[in-house]
Amino acid sequence: MTAFANTDGGRLLVGIKDNGSIAGVRSDEEYYMIEAAAQVYSKPEVPFQHADWNVEGKTVLEIIIPKSHEPPHFVNESNGRQLAYVRVGDQNLLANTIMLKVWKRRNEKAVGTFIRFTELEKTLLEYLDQHMEITLSGFCRIAGIPRFQAENILVNFILLDIVRIIITEKLIYYKLNEDFDKASFDM
Repeated sequence: MTAFANTDGGRLLVGIKDNGSIAGVRSDEEYYMIEAAAQVYSKPEVPFQHADWNVEGKTVLEIIIPKSHEPPHFVNESNGRQLAYVRVGDQNLLANTIMLKVWKRRNEKAVGTFIRFTELEKTLLEYLDQHMEITLSGFCRIAGIPRFQAENILVNFILLDIVRIIITEKLIYYKLNEDFDKASFDM
């Protein structure tokens, strides 16, 4: 549920097996488990709506999770850790540090984004202009900077809609936003 809320929202169908066959739900217990997941095991709580459907004489519970306006939503793990997930295809993937920093900065209402356009920022933009995409470790390598510094530059560029984050099942990388006007920067 948190992964859906942190990404684009989504729907869960309780009572349908992975192979598509209708198993149905037998009681209100499934709804209460979903409610507990949203309220107790998520921080902050994940809002949702639900609908009951009668399919082939069996009840299917549809859980509708909207995209959150203030991510991240964390899962309270049994070991006490709180982790944030995003939804990619049919998988829930752990959000990386850059995504967490972007969410945090977007939720800070009074904070703007200030960029000092140095050789590091220029290096990133030139590389993306020529190669289309880069990973965090790739940026660290070409710029010769530590991870935290590369993260902060990428976070600033994401917040300004210059760069966008692409999350796949195997890799997280960064690309220039299609709407970014390279001519406005002296590269």
